[in-house]
Amino acid sequence: MNKFDIGVWMFFGTLVIIGLRVPVGAAMLLAGGLGYAAINGWSPLLATLKTMTYSKFSGYTLSVIPLFLLMGEFAGKGGLSAALYRAGRAWFGHWRGGLAVATIGGCAAFGAICGSSLATAATMSQVAMPEMKKLGYSDALTTGVLAAGGTLGILIPPSIILVIYAVYVEQSIGALFIAAVIPGLIATVQYMIVVNLYVRWFPGAAPQLPKSSWSERWRATAGVWPAGLTFLLVVVGIYRGWFSPTEAAAIGAAIVALLAIFYGGMRWKGFYESLLSTAETTALMFIILLGAELFSAALALSQMPTELSREVVAMNASPWIVMVVIVIIYLILGCFMESMAMVLLTLPVFVPVLLGLDFGMSQNALLVWFGILVLISVEVGMISPPFGLNLFLINGMAKDVPMAQTYKGVLGFCLMDVIRLGLLIAFPAIVLWLPGIK
Repeated sequence: MNKFDIGVWMFFGTLVIIGLRVPVGAAMLLAGGLGYAAINGWSPLLATLKTMTYSKFSGYTLSVIPLFLLMGEFAGKGGLSAALYRAGRAWFGHWRGGLAVATIGGCAAFGAICGSSLATAATMSQVAMPEMKKLGYSDALTTGVLAAGGTLGILIPPSIILVIYAVYVEQSIGALFIAAVIPGLIATVQYMIVVNLYVRWFPGAAPQLPKSSWSERWRATAGVWPAGLTFLLVVVGIYRGWFSPTEAAAIGAAIVALLAIFYGGMRWKGFYESLLSTAETTALMFIILLGAELFSAALALSQMPTELSREVVAMNASPWIVMVVIVIIYLILGCFMESMAMVLLTLPVFVPVLLGLDFGMSQNALLVWFGILVLISVEVGMISPPFGLNLFLINGMAKDVPMAQTYKGVLGFCLMDVIRLGLLIAFPAIVLWLPGIK
């Protein structure tokens, strides 16, 4: 068996192992380790693992991950999600389907200080689901909105997936964060449009609430403006070079912690639980990153990505067609795979292919644009039937709702995601405009 064949077997073998419900980090370590040993031998594999682990995790760069996770934990424990939801209800509650629209707005605002899709979906579900069910919202609309709204947690910066992508492709975290702002706002508006269309087609799915007074709206808004300032400080501060991503994450975590203590009533128990949850999630992510590092090294030895890139270039296919095909592959994988596994498994294959094509833009611009397309594709995967993780999370929290109702409620949001992907592929300037402003 030649090196290229070993690389192909590694890639598809990893998919099979993950499909057998083996943890993602273990699957990539196993496939990457076997592939590396098959090409170079067992002694070089052990020597590589000895140095790779230290070199990967002793650096300064990855310290940004636990700090952004901690910021999200503090936000959840400090009740900021409830405050954001109250503000959304005050402004949009009188619309038909207003609570659903408020939930989308609350998810977007919470995502700006969280960075995790599952955390956003779970936290906002605890706040919004009881209220929506009490007022008679349909099961499909309630669970569909919460599952889709949760994806805004990874689309609106700061996003953990974007941090990992930026580290992998050696791009500016700030540039990727600022590039995600407009697509994130578009997604929020699109999701609100989906709710509006849904309640027009199914009028019985949502009641209409009394309109809040202007004083009630401003009182509700007054409780959430610090969260908005935190988002601006973190994202703009990184992009403008006021501080490094790690410093920005630390500042954001400290500010959100203070908000959680003084406004949300967080005490020592919540503080301890936040630290513990952050440590557990960070350890899980770092195991996945180690597996991805070994997997990438083994793929590089196999020359499979390089050979594949040459074959694609030799086909003389339009670069835009290649991009569309890659996005379609992501959409298909998203129906079956966890988001981080999907990103780390495919980047070693797809990035060399794209860098070998001419899109009429610089390499840095191409990688930023592709990063946002990957992020949205991952987002679609989180809510794509049959195995989108957000669907199972929300359905698990709404135990009396059949999964078929959750599938029904999320289809319109999936369609909007695909429309948005097509828009961003056709017009890269939507992504690249803000990063291009100096």
